[in-house]
Amino acid sequence: MSKIPAYLLNDRYWRGTIHLFQNHYKLNQVFNTKYFDLKEGTIKVGSLRKIAGPWSQSEKFALKLALHLFNERHKVNLGDMDYLDDSNKKLCLEAIKLRYM
Repeated sequence: MSKIPAYLLNDRYWRGTIHLFQNHYKLNQVFNTKYFDLKEGTIKVGSLRKIAGPWSQSEKFALKLALHLFNERHKVNLGDMDYLDDSNKKLCLEAIKLRYM
């Protein structure tokens, strides 16, 4: 992904989402201009959900959480955090803190 504008890194709706896409191994693979338009501040949610079809439950959870942190109309079941290993659980909790604290 090209340089992320500073105002997005400070935006409460983008901070946690960017954190997950930069640091989660699977999300980082799709953190590119095919799915993100940082100048317009948009994410191609439908395309991301489609490509995530064959992903594991834990990878899908990370995507759902990232999208929810960006816009809460994208629902996530926090109970699905049980699919995560300790490292990814920590990463997701960091993203939640970035969004809500």
